[in-house]
Amino acid sequence: MRSIVRCGLWLGVAIAMIAAASAQQYPSRVVTIVVGYAPGSSSDLLARTLGQAFQPRWGQTVVVDNRPGSGSNIAAAYVAKAPNDGYTLLVATDATLTSNQFLYKSIAFDPLKDFAPIIKAADNIIVLAVNPAMPVKSVAEFIAYAKNRPGQLTYGSSGVGSPHHLAGELLAQLAGLKLTHVPYRGGGPAVSDLVGGHISMAFLSLSAARQLHDEGKIRIIASVEKARYAGMPDIPVIGETVPGFEMTSWLAIVAPAGTSAAIVSKLNREIAALLADRDIEKKLGDLGLAVTGGSPEELEQTIRTGLDIRGKVIKEAGIQPE
Repeated sequence: MRSIVRCGLWLGVAIAMIAAASAQQYPSRVVTIVVGYAPGSSSDLLARTLGQAFQPRWGQTVVVDNRPGSGSNIAAAYVAKAPNDGYTLLVATDATLTSNQFLYKSIAFDPLKDFAPIIKAADNIIVLAVNPAMPVKSVAEFIAYAKNRPGQLTYGSSGVGSPHHLAGELLAQLAGLKLTHVPYRGGGPAVSDLVGGHISMAFLSLSAARQLHDEGKIRIIASVEKARYAGMPDIPVIGETVPGFEMTSWLAIVAPAGTSAAIVSKLNREIAALLADRDIEKKLGDLGLAVTGGSPEELEQTIRTGLDIRGKVIKEAGIQPE
């Protein structure tokens, strides 16, 4: 019996040593970062920014593989089934790992069981903007204005089930408002109609709204984040007026489940170091992405919390899965 126990212990030590050696040598060949959206999307730009920084740091080629479709589900399913050796990574969004579970009838992956969380890379800042003709300059004023006009105010978003749409649904639920949702195919058309006065308000990615706000063509009155965005500290968050409100949109890096803890840890450290670089932080900030970071465990908790919150909002809003 003792010999069996000793063999088991030695086997465990040997496996740990092999894993550590593998992590030290990693990466020794091409690394692929899969993106579930088309080139030019925030996910794509994050992947390319990290990939360009990784190549000289690692001495290895980093390939960005765009696999758009089904709200990023195609890319996620592909990575979930990829070898768990650290050479295939996924830029996952809050939609990929939370909302989509309630928006699609059939999904070929489990967000908690099929991926190894690595790091939450950035928040995609979303803001509430109104047409300048609307006589409101704060969330409190907007709520009062909307309550006097039940069902009359329209808000645009980048599509049904997007975090922009869910932000509007959550605000309506928590503040007791009746708002009419107008979904668009992307943020661009929503911005155009907001500027033109065809819709009253919109939840927009900051990257699409900031310049127009600065030019006075739209008015940003708040963001949907948990805390104020450092790049625009004068813009409050909706939660300051409506307790419990938060609809943060984020981008994260994950690997297939079963990827060794040593490789996950190394990737977390390497990506965190890149995100801490001022030039990279500024580059992402110009895209409306606020660098976050954190541990794999924190990302896992973010996913769990997102599943809980998004599931409740989608159910109460009566959004039916496709």
